[in-house]
Amino acid sequence: MVSQPINADLQHKAIAIHDRLCAEYGCPIPYFHTLDPLSELVSSLLSHRTKNRDSGRAFKQLVAQFPTWAAVRDAPTAEVETAIAPCTWPEQKAPRIQQVLKLIGDATHNEWSLDFLQDMPIPQARAWLEALPGVGPKTSAAVLCFSQLRGRALPVDSHHHRVAQRLGLISKTLAVGPSHAVLEALLPEDWNAQQIYDHHEVMMLHGQRCCFYNKPACDRCVVLSLCPYGQSR
Repeated sequence: MVSQPINADLQHKAIAIHDRLCAEYGCPIPYFHTLDPLSELVSSLLSHRTKNRDSGRAFKQLVAQFPTWAAVRDAPTAEVETAIAPCTWPEQKAPRIQQVLKLIGDATHNEWSLDFLQDMPIPQARAWLEALPGVGPKTSAAVLCFSQLRGRALPVDSHHHRVAQRLGLISKTLAVGPSHAVLEALLPEDWNAQQIYDHHEVMMLHGQRCCFYNKPACDRCVVLSLCPYGQSR
């Protein structure tokens, strides 16, 4: 990722928001996955535009039906599509996952591990992942942050993005993809991976439980005094 200039006032605000939301939702937050990075990558690809419950079912069905990632790569695409049917657009995701697995198999000489990413600087590891088809900033950050690698990378989902826009941390016109670099630059360099993960989780939880897309509950928002959107309502 390209480094972003740091706005000291915005960084101070981001930290204040983080502290209030952590007090509200309880930090540190336990990691919800303990998958190896390759499994996390496949899981993340299945999760695109899909509810967590459905993508979770699709992932479980996929690994139950195929004993190895090589078996997924080499299977008839229709069988992979059937296995991941609970997710959205399985007809698109099945060939994409097989394409990604072929590239990873070639790159790792069929060792089927992305543990080597642990030895790369985070920007380099993200660039390696984002060279794969269908992998953007959110997926690369998710693989490094959520997997056993426990990397210092900030995923931004739709809830996180909405909350950040309303709080004025990013502009109203900045899309989710480019927002990753801007929002990550606001976090202190000395924060560890757990703090980065906590930040994503509390921003996401706030979007799910208070700062709704429709009719946000501004009257009970713990960061209302820091939110231009809420104050304007």
